[in-house]
Amino acid sequence: MIGSVVVERAGLGFGAASRSSVRKSLRTNIFAGISLLVLAVVLGWAVLPGVFAGRDPLVGVPSEKLRGPSVRHWFGTDNLGRDIYTRVVHAAGLSLTATVFAVMLSLVVGSVVGLLAGSIGGVTDAVIMRIVDVLLSIPELLTALALVTVLGFGTRNVALAVGIALVARFARVMRAEVLRVRRAPYVEAAFAAGVRWPAVLVRHVLRNAYAPVAALAAVEFGVAVLAVSSLSFLGYGAAPPTPEWGSLISEGRNYLATAWWMTTLPGLVIVAVVLSAQRLGRALAQDGAR
Repeated sequence: MIGSVVVERAGLGFGAASRSSVRKSLRTNIFAGISLLVLAVVLGWAVLPGVFAGRDPLVGVPSEKLRGPSVRHWFGTDNLGRDIYTRVVHAAGLSLTATVFAVMLSLVVGSVVGLLAGSIGGVTDAVIMRIVDVLLSIPELLTALALVTVLGFGTRNVALAVGIALVARFARVMRAEVLRVRRAPYVEAAFAAGVRWPAVLVRHVLRNAYAPVAALAAVEFGVAVLAVSSLSFLGYGAAPPTPEWGSLISEGRNYLATAWWMTTLPGLVIVAVVLSAQRLGRALAQDGAR
């Protein structure tokens, strides 16, 4: 009788834990789905802005300036009578292009650096990782700001500066994964079989080390959005009147008391994109860990 009670209690505990795990998984999937939907909508803005916003982002109606959010103007209008929602939609193209370029640049360069450091080892690894440690000790935005000051104004230079600033994170993660995979039996077996070092590096090491780096790319996408928008806010992006997310917030900062929507609503779009990218990156990291 005592044994049956113990078994029953164990079964109840297992069932409760299982239900809790299922609920947690469902919540994770729901949030990941919402994040994916947000990113898909913003990507649609970038690719087909005319479908989502039919007005001209550069032309305003003076009689409708500083109008609050309404059915006609979802995000209100700015000080020149331009529709802010239209400008946010059209700004997605430049802002996301710069962000994707920055993330891809940092992903490729950082992966190559980390792959070489982890596979070669020795003095090469020590020198590379000391440089990476120095870069990691400096905030990415500060590094990007210093680089874009040297490179000059423009969205392309902003993307290049942000991409270089994010290289160190990818290099460290890739190196750690390479060191982990190098000890795997199939890698040692490949070396023992006489397979050349570059082939082992690409076929076995890189193929089994890329998953955490890909998850990091999703997370760093949000960081890159913030960095690109911040530099655009400071005036290093595209020249006016071309809209960018950061410059839209900068344009509205002088009207916070009378037209809060000029800064708040574009800012909420940036927040939604960043949080969605972070959530999606964590979901990918959890799936990779399983």
